[in-house]
Amino acid sequence: MSEHKNKIKLFEDKQVRHIWDEENEKYWFSVLDIVSILTEQPDYEKTKNYWKWLKKKLKDEGSQLVSNTTQLKMPAADGKNYKTDVMDTEQVLRLVQSVPSKKAEPFKMWLAKVGNERIDETVDPELSIDRAIQNYRRLGYSENWINQRIKSIEVRKALTDEWDESGVQEGVEYAALTDLMSKTWSGMTTREYKKYKGLKKENLRDNMTNTELVLNMLAEVAATEISITEKPVGFDESANVAKRGAKTAKVAREQLESETGKSVVSPLNAKNLGQRQISLIEGDVDDET
Repeated sequence: MSEHKNKIKLFEDKQVRHIWDEENEKYWFSVLDIVSILTEQPDYEKTKNYWKWLKKKLKDEGSQLVSNTTQLKMPAADGKNYKTDVMDTEQVLRLVQSVPSKKAEPFKMWLAKVGNERIDETVDPELSIDRAIQNYRRLGYSENWINQRIKSIEVRKALTDEWDESGVQEGVEYAALTDLMSKTWSGMTTREYKKYKGLKKENLRDNMTNTELVLNMLAEVAATEISITEKPVGFDESANVAKRGAKTAKVAREQLESETGKSVVSPLNAKNLGQRQISLIEGDVDDET
């Protein structure tokens, strides 16, 4: 199966993890996220237990829905990817019918809208960026921050394109290079950085200040430019380039801290800044791997 990166969409401000299957041209949605929405149960363990009970009930009734359930890796609360039950759109619609919920009809409408968005974005990729901007505005982010965040997505894409060209493997190797760059310029790995900000599954960049975003972009832009010039091959050479690019941002950070007398790396997160914590469609975890 050919997959896009794990991403997150929102249903009434609630996260729904999903994967786009290129080969079969369909979405796979996290069953636990959907069950949580339909039952209005925010507690993960209770949601998991309900789904376990429902699976047995459906199986006893002879339903094919459970036997056809697929498992794919998706990011969990600890930031790691674990296999979890997923369903395609048709299966999700059948699941909705099995769970008594006042959210059933609104969720069906949302599901149809998600399908149309995918078609629209295939024709015009700018639409996905426009939707991201609207979501950030709705969540209370400033226009200046939004502009920086959207630009950071573009910068990140350019860097990962270079990594791909160099033969770096998406997933573990992407994450290792990202950690190396973060550690080099900020002094903390991605996980340490998130812990410092009091984050769990939230996207780190969605919780950075403008200055942090700019320095992170500087590290990635520098690494991209060096990579274009030197054309590294494989992980080790790309790691060398990544570290040198990140050192550019480290120098800038240290210079700014020397001028202002205060640390650039901030414990503030979106909640502290008066904004709502959320990981948007670019992916909470994927943007950091």
